[in-house]
Amino acid sequence: MPKIEENMFQNDPSEAESRAHKPKTPGQNQENKSFCLDDHSADLIETVNEVSKLSIAHEIMVNQDFCMEESILPPNSLEGRFMETMYNAFWDHLKEQLLSTPPDFTCALELLKEVKEILLSLLLPHQNRLRNEIEDALDMDLLKQEAEHGALDVPHLSNYILNLMTLLCAPVRDEAVQKLESMTDPVQLLKGIFHVLGLMKMDMVNYTIQSLRPYLQEHSVQYEQAKFQELLDKQPGLLDCTTKWLTKAATDLTTSSPSSLGSPSSSSLDRSPPNWATNNSEIPNPTMVLYQGYLNLLLWDPDNDDFPETLLMDRIRLQEMESQLHQLTILASVLLVARSFSGNVLFSSPEFVNKLKCITKALTKEFNSRPQETMVSVSEQLSWEIQQGLKDMDLTALSSENTSSLKGQLQNIAKKENCVRNIIDQRILLFLKCCLVHGMQESLRDFPGGLSLIEGELAELGWKFFNLMHHNQQVFSPYYAGILRNIISPAQAQETEMESV
Repeated sequence: MPKIEENMFQNDPSEAESRAHKPKTPGQNQENKSFCLDDHSADLIETVNEVSKLSIAHEIMVNQDFCMEESILPPNSLEGRFMETMYNAFWDHLKEQLLSTPPDFTCALELLKEVKEILLSLLLPHQNRLRNEIEDALDMDLLKQEAEHGALDVPHLSNYILNLMTLLCAPVRDEAVQKLESMTDPVQLLKGIFHVLGLMKMDMVNYTIQSLRPYLQEHSVQYEQAKFQELLDKQPGLLDCTTKWLTKAATDLTTSSPSSLGSPSSSSLDRSPPNWATNNSEIPNPTMVLYQGYLNLLLWDPDNDDFPETLLMDRIRLQEMESQLHQLTILASVLLVARSFSGNVLFSSPEFVNKLKCITKALTKEFNSRPQETMVSVSEQLSWEIQQGLKDMDLTALSSENTSSLKGQLQNIAKKENCVRNIIDQRILLFLKCCLVHGMQESLRDFPGGLSLIEGELAELGWKFFNLMHHNQQVFSPYYAGILRNIISPAQAQETEMESV
């Protein structure tokens, strides 16, 4: 694994992700393709397993709400109907075996064996006495002998299993176990036992996740670096898309015009981050190139499949953030226009502002698919709310001319080239970049003008983006440093590093 550059990215924010490329199909005939697949199937399976481990560890780290949940298939789906048919067929077959003369305990023994394995898996390492008790009570060799002599007591074994489940289950499962105790049909009872045991296994997994999280927080960076390096050793081209992404970020930074994002003149902030924008004659700062790359992820073309490999595990999260950014842009634009017509007195009421927020959020859910129709609805509803608010506070109502102008300006927000919308969009992106450069606390103290009405929502998005990118930067900074050394000429890089010091 490459050494971490101490003079670059040392205190900078980011968050992690990675994935393996799909193996390219060799340009050979079908017979050779099959041979190639068989020849490398073991390596492919191993790669998939490594990616799976890395993805799970990463998800536990970056998603504090991560947990296992019961999988429920849609009842009308093909997969759901198939699973239900197979499920019912199995239990019907078990019922036929138990009702036959003499009873056939083949399936029952297999079920009991699986129940035993699940119960043992639920035990903690120190519960040796209980482990030995389960081994004796569910001795499969002994149970098989009893079955051969027709003496297998399924109800007795079921009651023993229920008692163990009562002892081992989480309090949230007590009611489900109690319901099982009232069942008399052995097949229905075994079916219920398996369902609740499945939930108990899920509870144990979630408990394990919570227990491991502090350890993962301490060692996640080293673990993700090591796993990614293993994948990179097997697939040397694993950073190709990451290189393209950073190259574009460097180009964006060095060719930005005075009016573009990143230029101090486009911001209402009193001060701008170091090397925020450069012209063609200046040297791009490696850290700022990375931050520009992070911002570009929030503007990613969904048709562009060259997503950086180091961020693939977070692609869905970043898409959600992009959607939130877009929603906040529309919300802030609407509130800014509304305030310019209704005045500061009305907007000094938190209740009134929150009401407008709720209405706007509800009405703009389908903005992407129906922007014009959506903004017509917003303009009608908000103009009425403003008139009503002015009336309730004994303020002068809007004239018909101002009402018409208010509706027109709100409806114009549907256009991508709308001035208010573009300014708000740039300021939100500027705020997010300030979060990366100056940290969250300082950025929140110096909030951009025009965004105060969405301060809470924007702060939430800022924290998500900051934490995600911070973790990514900690994990992948060695790789980013190596790529950026090639993008920025060695002489330029050395001069830039000396300046940053």
